[in-house]
Amino acid sequence: MFLIVDILSMLVNVLVMLIIVQFIIGLLFAFNVINPGNEFLRQIYDSINSLLEPVLNPIRRILPATGAIDFSPLVLIIGLQIVMRILLEVAYTTA
Repeated sequence: MFLIVDILSMLVNVLVMLIIVQFIIGLLFAFNVINPGNEFLRQIYDSINSLLEPVLNPIRRILPATGAIDFSPLVLIIGLQIVMRILLEVAYTTA
Protein backbone atom coordinates (compact mmCIF):
# COMPACT_ATOMS: atom_id res chain seq x y z
CA MET A 1 0.00 0.00 0.00
CA PHE A 2 2.84 2.39 0.86
CA LEU A 3 4.45 1.83 -2.54
CA ILE A 4 1.29 2.81 -4.39
CA VAL A 5 0.82 5.93 -2.26
CA ASP A 6 4.49 6.83 -2.77
CA ILE A 7 4.20 6.49 -6.55
CA LEU A 8 1.02 8.57 -6.55
CA SER A 9 2.77 11.18 -4.43
CA MET A 10 5.59 11.45 -6.96
CA LEU A 11 3.10 11.81 -9.82
CA VAL A 12 1.23 14.52 -7.93
CA ASN A 13 4.51 16.36 -7.32
CA VAL A 14 5.35 16.23 -11.04
CA LEU A 15 1.88 17.53 -11.90
CA VAL A 16 2.21 20.40 -9.42
CA MET A 17 5.60 21.30 -10.89
CA LEU A 18 4.10 21.34 -14.40
CA ILE A 19 1.32 23.64 -13.19
CA ILE A 20 3.87 26.02 -11.65
CA VAL A 21 6.04 26.03 -14.80
CA GLN A 22 2.97 26.74 -16.94
CA PHE A 23 2.00 29.60 -14.62
CA ILE A 24 5.48 31.15 -14.66
CA ILE A 25 5.86 30.93 -18.44
CA GLY A 26 2.36 32.42 -18.83
CA LEU A 27 3.32 35.33 -16.58
CA LEU A 28 6.55 35.91 -18.50
CA PHE A 29 4.57 36.03 -21.74
CA ALA A 30 1.83 38.24 -20.27
CA PHE A 31 4.22 40.85 -18.89
CA ASN A 32 6.32 40.73 -22.05
CA VAL A 33 9.45 39.70 -20.16
CA ILE A 34 9.91 37.02 -22.78
CA ASN A 35 8.71 37.55 -26.32
CA PRO A 36 5.65 35.34 -26.96
CA GLY A 37 7.23 34.61 -30.33
CA ASN A 38 10.03 32.68 -28.62
CA GLU A 39 9.50 29.34 -30.32
CA PHE A 40 11.22 27.18 -27.69
CA LEU A 41 9.23 28.48 -24.73
CA ARG A 42 6.04 28.57 -26.81
CA GLN A 43 6.43 24.85 -27.56
CA ILE A 44 7.07 24.05 -23.89
CA TYR A 45 4.05 26.13 -22.86
CA ASP A 46 1.81 24.53 -25.48
CA SER A 47 2.97 21.02 -24.52
CA ILE A 48 2.29 21.57 -20.84
CA ASN A 49 -1.00 23.22 -21.73
CA SER A 50 -2.08 20.21 -23.79
CA LEU A 51 -1.30 17.93 -20.83
CA LEU A 52 -3.14 20.05 -18.27
CA GLU A 53 -6.18 21.22 -20.25
CA PRO A 54 -8.16 17.95 -19.86
CA VAL A 55 -7.74 18.25 -16.08
CA LEU A 56 -8.28 22.01 -15.79
CA ASN A 57 -11.30 22.38 -18.11
CA PRO A 58 -13.81 20.62 -15.80
CA ILE A 59 -12.62 22.81 -12.91
CA ARG A 60 -13.00 25.95 -15.06
CA ARG A 61 -16.59 25.00 -15.88
CA ILE A 62 -17.44 24.71 -12.18
CA LEU A 63 -15.69 27.89 -11.00
CA PRO A 64 -17.39 31.24 -11.53
CA ALA A 65 -15.87 33.58 -14.10
CA THR A 66 -13.31 35.84 -12.44
CA GLY A 67 -12.15 37.80 -15.45
CA ALA A 68 -8.50 37.61 -16.34
CA ILE A 69 -7.49 35.55 -13.31
CA ASP A 70 -7.70 31.77 -13.69
CA PHE A 71 -8.00 30.04 -10.33
CA SER A 72 -8.35 26.52 -11.74
CA PRO A 73 -4.62 25.63 -11.32
CA LEU A 74 -4.79 26.68 -7.65
CA VAL A 75 -7.95 24.63 -7.11
CA LEU A 76 -6.29 21.63 -8.78
CA ILE A 77 -3.18 21.89 -6.59
CA ILE A 78 -5.26 22.18 -3.42
CA GLY A 79 -7.46 19.26 -4.50
CA LEU A 80 -4.47 17.07 -5.26
CA GLN A 81 -2.90 17.87 -1.90
CA ILE A 82 -6.14 17.00 -0.09
CA VAL A 83 -6.41 13.68 -1.93
CA MET A 84 -2.78 12.85 -1.12
CA ARG A 85 -3.27 13.60 2.57
CA ILE A 86 -6.35 11.37 2.66
CA LEU A 87 -4.47 8.55 0.91
CA LEU A 88 -1.53 8.88 3.30
CA GLU A 89 -3.85 8.77 6.29
CA VAL A 90 -5.60 5.68 4.95
CA ALA A 91 -2.27 4.00 4.22
CA TYR A 92 -0.97 4.66 7.74
CA THR A 93 -4.14 3.59 9.51
CA THR A 94 -4.38 0.30 7.59
CA ALA A 95 -0.73 -0.59 8.26
